[in-house]
Amino acid sequence: MKLIVNLPAFNEEEKIEETIKRIPRQISGFSEVLVQIINDGSKDKTIEISKRAGADLVYSHLTNRGIGVTFRTAIFKALKNEADVMVNMDADGQFDPNDIQKLVDPILKGEADMVSADRFGKHKAKNIPWAKSFLNQFAAKIIGKFLGCKINDLTCGFRAYSKETMLRLNLPGNFTYTQETIIDAIGKKLKVKWVPVEVTYFKERQSRVVKSIYSYINNSFRIIIRAIRDVRPMKFFGIPGFTLLFISLVLIIIFLSLYLQDFKVTPYRNYLFLSITALLIGFQFIIFALIADMIKANRKLIEDLAYFERSKKFKKSKKNLENE
Repeated sequence: MKLIVNLPAFNEEEKIEETIKRIPRQISGFSEVLVQIINDGSKDKTIEISKRAGADLVYSHLTNRGIGVTFRTAIFKALKNEADVMVNMDADGQFDPNDIQKLVDPILKGEADMVSADRFGKHKAKNIPWAKSFLNQFAAKIIGKFLGCKINDLTCGFRAYSKETMLRLNLPGNFTYTQETIIDAIGKKLKVKWVPVEVTYFKERQSRVVKSIYSYINNSFRIIIRAIRDVRPMKFFGIPGFTLLFISLVLIIIFLSLYLQDFKVTPYRNYLFLSITALLIGFQFIIFALIADMIKANRKLIEDLAYFERSKKFKKSKKNLENE
C-alpha cells in the first residue's frame, strides 16, 4: 500500500521545509509514504527548499492557477504515481502531520472513502478568524440539510482520499475545491467521515485563497449553488416550484372565497393576478427540475465512462505511464 501526502504550495518558502520534515515516513497500513509538492507558480524558493527538505515528488505550474486547479493536478499525479490513498494538507504547518494516521485509519478499515479533519468538533480551532468559522459552520448546516447528510466541516483542506474516491471525483472549479469535493462525494454516495483534530492558526498568516471576505463569500456561494444544483436538481428546482404552486392555490382559494360573496372580480383581481403569476413561475421551476434531472442522468453516464477510462489508465504500470 502506498500513501502520498500532498502539499499544495504557493510562495511557502518560510514554512514548507519544517512541514515536510514533520511528516512521518512510517504510517501503519502503508509500506511506502511519499511527500508530493504541487508548486502553483511560486516566485520564491519553494521548489528548491522542498527538494532539499526531502520531498519525493515535486511538480510545478508555470503560473499561479489557483487552488482548485492545483488540487486536480495533485489527484492526477497521485494516481499516476500509483497512490492507494492521498492525504492533502496545507504546506504552512498549521495542521499536525501526526494526525495523518487518524485520517487514513477509517479508509484502511473500509469505514470511509474520504475523511476530512474536523476543526469544530471535539477540538475547537484556535485563532481561526470568526468570519471564517461562522460562515463555514453556517454553510455546512444549510448544505447538510439540503443534501440529507450531516457535514461537520465544509472547507477544511486536511483530508484523506481513497483511490476509488480520486478516480470518481469531478471538480471543475478553479477558485477552490473543498466545498465541491464534499458535495460531489456525497452526491456519488461515497462514504465521508470527519475526524476531530487540533489546529492553531497563525495570527499573522495571510490566506492564499481568501483575499477578502466579500470575494470569499461571493466565490464560495457560486460554487456551492452550482454544486448542489448538479447533485440535487429535483430538490433545487422542485422545492421553489411546488412552493409557488402551493402559494398559487392559497391565493386562488382566497380569491374565490371573496368573489363568491358578491360575484365581483375587480376588487379582488390582485389575488387572481398573483395566483396566475405564482402558478406560471411554479410550473417553470417544475419543468426546469425535470430537465435538470435528465441532464443529471446524462452527466452520470458521462462520469461513469470517465471513471472507467481513468480506472483503465491508472491500472497501467508506472513505467508505461511515464512513457506516454
